[in-house]
Amino acid sequence: MVKDLKRLKSVERPANILAIEEARAHGDLSENAEYSAAKEKQSFLEGKIIELEDKIARAQIIDISKICEEKIVFGAKIKLMDLDIGTEVSYQIVGDTESDISKGKISISSPIAKALIGKHVGDEVTINVPKGKREFEVLDIVYS
Repeated sequence: MVKDLKRLKSVERPANILAIEEARAHGDLSENAEYSAAKEKQSFLEGKIIELEDKIARAQIIDISKICEEKIVFGAKIKLMDLDIGTEVSYQIVGDTESDISKGKISISSPIAKALIGKHVGDEVTINVPKGKREFEVLDIVYS
């Protein structure tokens, strides 16, 4: 996030300012598509900068050595048994911007993560998934 913010401020924003200046030099702004596009991009960039600055300001570093490894919290890698179909699935609970279900990374704000937070190995949990309610058993919790 910090790299993205730095790039937006030091590369994207200055390039956009130049694009606005060039478009403004073409004359009548009311019918200037280049100017309108550059101003729209400026609005997007400034919104993204504000969003990243806010996320960085609210970010907290979590010391995994101080986490109780007996229950599921943010950062946990969890192995579950789908009791309905008898297969194992694995997830890691991550931040909203890191989630990628294809890599088994689920957002802390997802329904699955919300249902798992605070559970222990051996607990059974009902999770609402797109196909309905599913029963899972927590097989393992790992922090790394």
